[in-house]
Amino acid sequence: MKEGKISVVVIGGGETGTPLLRQLAEAPFVEILGVADLDEDAPGMMLATEKGIATTTDFMELVQKGSEVDIIIEVTGVSEVRERLRTYMQQSENHHTIIMHEMIAILMMSLSRGKLVDMKHGEIEYK
Repeated sequence: MKEGKISVVVIGGGETGTPLLRQLAEAPFVEILGVADLDEDAPGMMLATEKGIATTTDFMELVQKGSEVDIIIEVTGVSEVRERLRTYMQQSENHHTIIMHEMIAILMMSLSRGKLVDMKHGEIEYK
């Protein structure tokens, strides 16, 4: 953590990442270093662009920022992404950055809404 801000990157700009990204962008104590999604037109990518936040289709570009990143928020729901993240973090010996799982993001959004955000068949349903 630097300058009183928590630095984050968001991997996944879809239905889970976008509402979370919106909340993060409004928090004065959060510095978003970038957003990654394979779809350049994903809602989170468009939101990031509107807010002047860097975007990429290669999430490893953001992960390779190393200890500059406090938290990697992974909300893709893709197990291969999680595995690549874990492997890279072990090999790079980055003991600073933590990877936040999608379920924690859902918990945070549920808390902010005052009710559980439903999940159905791996997809998130917002009410």
